[in-house]
Amino acid sequence: MTHSPTPSGSAPREADAEALRQRALAALLTARERTALLTDSVDDHELTAQHSPLMSPLVWDLAHIGNQEELWLLRGVAGREAMRPEIDGLYDAFEHPRATRPSLPLLAPAEARAYAAEVRGRALDVLDGTALNGGRPLVRAGFAFGMIAQHEQQHDETMLITHQLRSGPAVLAAPVPPAPTDAAGLPAEVLVPGGPFTMGTSAEPWALDNERPAHVRDVPGFLIDTTPVTCGAYQEFIEDGGYTERRWWAPEGWVMVREHELTAPLFWHRDAGQWLRRRFGVTEVVPGDEPVLHVSWYEADAFARWAGRRLPTEAEWEKAARHDPVSGRSRRYPWGDEDPAPELANLGQRHLRPAPVGTYAQGRSPYGARQLIGDVWEWTSSDFLPYPGFSAFPYREYSEVFFGPAHKVLRGGSFAVDPVACRGTFRNWDLPVRRQIFSGFRTARDA
Repeated sequence: MTHSPTPSGSAPREADAEALRQRALAALLTARERTALLTDSVDDHELTAQHSPLMSPLVWDLAHIGNQEELWLLRGVAGREAMRPEIDGLYDAFEHPRATRPSLPLLAPAEARAYAAEVRGRALDVLDGTALNGGRPLVRAGFAFGMIAQHEQQHDETMLITHQLRSGPAVLAAPVPPAPTDAAGLPAEVLVPGGPFTMGTSAEPWALDNERPAHVRDVPGFLIDTTPVTCGAYQEFIEDGGYTERRWWAPEGWVMVREHELTAPLFWHRDAGQWLRRRFGVTEVVPGDEPVLHVSWYEADAFARWAGRRLPTEAEWEKAARHDPVSGRSRRYPWGDEDPAPELANLGQRHLRPAPVGTYAQGRSPYGARQLIGDVWEWTSSDFLPYPGFSAFPYREYSEVFFGPAHKVLRGGSFAVDPVACRGTFRNWDLPVRRQIFSGFRTARDA
């Protein structure tokens, strides 16, 4: 693959700019197709209902997607007048917390769809007429268009979480993921020798500000699980009194367990001697060979302590995923530099569940770890902090306002993440109490 320069680098050649234009067009169209699937699969009542105080009504996400696209592509890139300036405040994620959004005078479903569609039509005209080999950082290498495609896909993942939280029958369907052919012979963990590696990126054209800049980290040797922790292994933790033994839990985590009377991952319940889960409107037996899903950072940390291990640091996770010990360079993905494909990772809502552990042998890292990209977001032990030399771009509220010990880093993406918003350098973050997200984990230990 030919790498294009970053928004802070030199301008791409004309041929590269046209390739970027086509890539941006495809990313925007793919995102909108998914948005339509998630919003057209329910009626207007369900679009406007709040299915959980943790989430917005689906109709808010729909109009917010359009509003952000208007803000950055029509106003920011093209310099056009605001289409609906009176709604900017309604769809400002920082102005109104999710729990209060149903009380706002939101656009009705038909109006929200029409607004988002009109913005999109104008945005595609802007894309067609914008010189991506120009000098403005916002448009260089198509950054603004890639940012908006990623933003929409991130909200698509948020809407998929809302679908998981909603009650009622299933409205989404997808084929089951593939099964591994050699899982039984995999080692439990792989060794990552100590030494320096390049973390982050200065070369990925659509990387977001918190992924930048590339810098060298020296990481002591460690061992990391070959695959994410399974539901079966997590059941052993539960049966061994994991939720009743205070010694495994961080103090704040223990408070959470007692206050909410937690006994298992979110959406699990016990019936007739077996664990069941609810998944997108279907109740099913918890599959023992799938990565455990819907666990908080506190639960992941407690399991790791119980197992005599720990969560990997963010730097350890990225080294295990990207570093090639033969060449000494960091890859874009565990398998190399080529974009994700169905045989490499479980991404893009292609399946509505994680694949069994050990799947995607072709997507393994140079050290032999599997499923580092896709399936489940993986909690790390690290706080969400800026890299050395960080510079907010194009606005502080994307990353900078979240830096600090309140948020923990997740890496790798999930089955709900589109490839445009998932890289070996991509950083996600959330509060350590969060369970509704598509989160799992793997453990590590010192070498």
